[in-house]
Amino acid sequence: MQKISLIAIAAAFVVAGCTMEPHYDRPAAPVAATFPTGGVYDTQPAAAAGHTANGVAAADLGWRDFFVDPRMQELIEIALKNNRDLRVSALNVEEARAQFQIQRAQLFPTLNAVADGSRARTPADLTYFGQTLSSTYTVGLSASWEIDFWGRIRSLKDQALHEYLATAQARKAAQLSLVSQVADQYLTVLAYDDLLKVTEDTLKTAQDSYRITKLQFDTGTGTELDLRQAQTVVEQATANQQAQARLRAQAENALVLLIGEPLPADLKPGLPLNDQNILTDVPAGLPSDLLTRRPDIMEAEEQLLAANANIGAARAAFFPKISLTGTFGTESPTLGGLFKAGSAAWSFAPSITAPIFEGGTNIANLDLAHVEKKVQIAQYEKAIQTAFREVADGLAARGTYDQQIDALARDTQAEQRRLDLSELRYKNGVDSYLTVLTAQTDLYTAQQTLINARLARLTNLVDLYQYLGGGWIEHTGDQPRPADAPTDYGSASAPVAASAPPAG
Repeated sequence: MQKISLIAIAAAFVVAGCTMEPHYDRPAAPVAATFPTGGVYDTQPAAAAGHTANGVAAADLGWRDFFVDPRMQELIEIALKNNRDLRVSALNVEEARAQFQIQRAQLFPTLNAVADGSRARTPADLTYFGQTLSSTYTVGLSASWEIDFWGRIRSLKDQALHEYLATAQARKAAQLSLVSQVADQYLTVLAYDDLLKVTEDTLKTAQDSYRITKLQFDTGTGTELDLRQAQTVVEQATANQQAQARLRAQAENALVLLIGEPLPADLKPGLPLNDQNILTDVPAGLPSDLLTRRPDIMEAEEQLLAANANIGAARAAFFPKISLTGTFGTESPTLGGLFKAGSAAWSFAPSITAPIFEGGTNIANLDLAHVEKKVQIAQYEKAIQTAFREVADGLAARGTYDQQIDALARDTQAEQRRLDLSELRYKNGVDSYLTVLTAQTDLYTAQQTLINARLARLTNLVDLYQYLGGGWIEHTGDQPRPADAPTDYGSASAPVAASAPPAG
């Protein structure tokens, strides 16, 4: 009767879910309620060339709808299958899932089959009836269970669960970052293509000018000064061409690393840098939206919840541990008599272990748990502040790049006209050749500046898409999969598909 009452009380405590975890209150977001307004923030671009977000938030906007370049889309698709960093992130999720399942299993009793046999000899003067040899055979079941009265195991299970969910959010953040990195790197390769084209055109023009000035010098109608000035432009353009060719090759190598395989020979045709019609009107929403859109913020909050659960486990360590162990089976001095009538045997052994003196270990563990929670609160708040800053910076850039590029384009046109006029004046003997060389150099600089500004504008749009939580779904309208969804890489080195996400 006493045994039945103890089990009933234990079951009642387990069902009630007793825990000593502190009540969790989400920390207030340490940022303004809205993103900055006025000045550069009020000149956000509208939809470009009919390609519009239609008010859809970045997190609900598929990356195939955000990027229109078919080659870029194909590269992103390959990277999502092959990138090794993303694969490690997915494997980390599987590892954290297994750790959670191990911790959760401690809530339940363990049951083992037991078979044992022993044979012993006892000195004759220590035995009755001269029986010096004895044998014992046992077959049965053994069970043990720590009753979680104070919620210690449940808190450890909650801690493992939140760490698992944090790892899943880290994997999601890794995918968003990968989509952005592939797009940025692809655009960088295109920018180097444009820079090389400008440099090659400049080099060709400089070589033509050098040949003319050399001919004039050789015939005595030109000066050595003009010749050497023309030569400097040729040498500078040649050096720039080699440097840009090197950087272009290295940029392609970085792209290959991101996609996880050599660039396929049958890639779809791409678009030039200036024709990348990336969405420009993705709405920013409110800073509070980032709490549900940004996986890095959700990861930080899961880590905070894990630290909160750890406090419950540290508190429960001050209270007694109650365990139940028992066995049931058959026991016999002979192997053949194990299952005969009257051979049944059982034992039941409840135990209580109460901490009395542990040198302050439990107090120190509780203090540590409180400090770790404070650390996680600070990191959670920093994640929000970082996200707010990244989005605000992206909006400031998005509000200024179009006007800057328009001005740089007009400046490039003016520099081209200036070069044309300088050449005309030089041919008519009005100006020296130095005026032509200066105009040529300034045009080259203006062209490079314009290309770099176009690249910066596009990469800012890509990064802002990531900062707002975009890049998780492929097509707008797709049902977002859970952050811990299994990944099938379709290769021998791929992780084994995991079971359904565990319940909390």
